[in-house]
Amino acid sequence: MPGWELIDKKERIALNNLVKKEGGVLFAHGFNNLRKKFHVREFENEISKKFKSKYSLAVTSGTAALKIALKSIGVKQGDEVITQAFNFIATIEAILDTGAKPVIVGVDDTLNMCPNDLKKKITKKTKVIIPVQMLGVPADLKNIIKISKAKKIKIISDNCESMGAKFDNKFINELVDIEIFSLDFAKTITCGEGGLILTNNPKIAKYCREYHDHGHENKIFPRGNDKASIVGFNYRMTEMQAVIGKVQLEKFNFIIKENKKRHIVLENNLKKLSTIRKIPKGGVSIFDTFIFEPKKNRSQIIKYLSKKGFGTKNLPDAIKWHCSYYWKHALSRKNLKNSLKTMEKLKKQIAIPIFIKKTVSDYELLAKGLRVYLK
Repeated sequence: MPGWELIDKKERIALNNLVKKEGGVLFAHGFNNLRKKFHVREFENEISKKFKSKYSLAVTSGTAALKIALKSIGVKQGDEVITQAFNFIATIEAILDTGAKPVIVGVDDTLNMCPNDLKKKITKKTKVIIPVQMLGVPADLKNIIKISKAKKIKIISDNCESMGAKFDNKFINELVDIEIFSLDFAKTITCGEGGLILTNNPKIAKYCREYHDHGHENKIFPRGNDKASIVGFNYRMTEMQAVIGKVQLEKFNFIIKENKKRHIVLENNLKKLSTIRKIPKGGVSIFDTFIFEPKKNRSQIIKYLSKKGFGTKNLPDAIKWHCSYYWKHALSRKNLKNSLKTMEKLKKQIAIPIFIKKTVSDYELLAKGLRVYLK
């Protein structure tokens, strides 16, 4: 689950070094005579190396990353952008902020974008497809990519909740046009707030870097003499965020390893007594959350999880922020109707968060208690 569980003296030392030993420059650019490092640029390079991406850009949030990615593809007013009903409101907000129209498709048993419903929703106005890899599990990317290629439509993979998920032994950014991550406080690794854009397309990378920094081309120094070829905005990450991000990235492998241990305990104990969320063939989860559909006693199970100090993650505790059926303020009636079946499906699920600070033994005891309700 989240990197906030592992924030410790390493992050504190890194921040202290930034202020006391490295000049205290908190801005990502310039002030060369005062600083010793460029942490945002180092963080981007480390992300590229870790996830095998030619280009990485650190920005202020996952939401900002989505908007920048959409604009880099040329999404504009009147275009349609397809995404899924099990999601987070940020995806819709980013689409609307470009002037485009969101189009909602339902989910399959992975609880991610249904390729069959995707086919039905594509029109001549469709500009981009945004599959959202929710809570650790990748979508059926084999079929989604097949559809996108046939229709010549670009894909932005929203991996805010599945940093590091794979498909066919590749990181998802290796398979799509753009991938984005979130670094907010509840994500796999965190900077408090923050986002990342990964791409292997040099034109997309160039646009994203310029747009996130007021259109700066970063060709002429000092910055006061630099030029701009596009109108941009300010979505720059700070050195403080990057310092934290670099330390958290060092803990990434440990987080995934420990997630898996706890997830497997739940899976082995509950798979014969309930319906477990499907992982598509070729997909590799990061084991962020264990989602299952009990055959009975759902309300009692939810109360039991709360009593034992685990609670639920998104389903059902935050379903209204993670299912488009509830977003009347942002979506058309048609899209709300398109969300109905997904809402009905999600209301049967329970999502158990994976906490590293809770031991494997804690999850074994939890599974033992849950079996009583499921038999």
